[in-house]
Amino acid sequence: MKNKSNKKHMKWTKKQIYSFIAKVVFMTIGSILYSIGLEIFLIPNNVIDGGIVGISIITNHFIKLPLGILTFILNVPFFVFGYKQIGKSFALSTIFSVICYSIGVNFFNPIPGITKDILLASVFGGIIVGFGIGLIIRNGGSTDGSEVIAIIIDKKVSFSVGQIVMFFNFFILLFAGFIFGWDRAMYSLIAYFIAVKVIDIIVEGIDESKAIMIISERHEDISEEIMNRLGRGLTLLDGKGAYKGMETNVIYLVVSRLEIAEVKKIVNEHDEDALVTIGPVDVFGNKYKKKGMH
Repeated sequence: MKNKSNKKHMKWTKKQIYSFIAKVVFMTIGSILYSIGLEIFLIPNNVIDGGIVGISIITNHFIKLPLGILTFILNVPFFVFGYKQIGKSFALSTIFSVICYSIGVNFFNPIPGITKDILLASVFGGIIVGFGIGLIIRNGGSTDGSEVIAIIIDKKVSFSVGQIVMFFNFFILLFAGFIFGWDRAMYSLIAYFIAVKVIDIIVEGIDESKAIMIISERHEDISEEIMNRLGRGLTLLDGKGAYKGMETNVIYLVVSRLEIAEVKKIVNEHDEDALVTIGPVDVFGNKYKKKGMH
């Protein structure tokens, strides 16, 4: 009986199968884009990426081993070391991504760079690399062993994962300055920051969500105006002032980044003394959709 129940439990639904296939497809596309950004734009102009890939590019300058093989060799120990720390699913997704872009780097290596203009190469290389990495991260993977180490270190120090990765990359780009020249290191920094911004857009979405809380004595008027003008649903939370002990309602809603200005305008029209807090938030579920979008 136990074996039968386990087999049933292990069966995937059609939705899970389609979701898995979609993740594999998008991670493959992301890995290809990452490879193109590196081999067609950045590497031919001695502009490097951060992390293990950056270390691989620098190492490749001294050891003429194919970059794809070198990247894979340097990455694998980190994932094996951090397997228990980062989880099976994340580790397997990341290893798959590393294998894909390692193959892609070797495939695109013989193709000459599209441009010799270093600024153009840095900008467009950063965009393409960021787009590729963003697709991989959005679908549950990663591209670099340094991120795994950062996740492990993060549990023991007060710095965030992003700060630790930035710290690693600072020294990698600093070292690249001695090897390829300081102008190339600065262009690498440009490409890196562009890639980071594009990654944020792909992972978070252009229509980034923000959570807003509004504390006002005129919460009824403000709530009605927001629903009428923005078509957004909202929630009224019970609140009580600690100083005066007055009970009131706190308006809570989630809007897109582009709608924040309109919410501020509505609040100011009804109550200039209202307290408004705005912060980033991850959202999923149909209740976030505007009225009429269901």
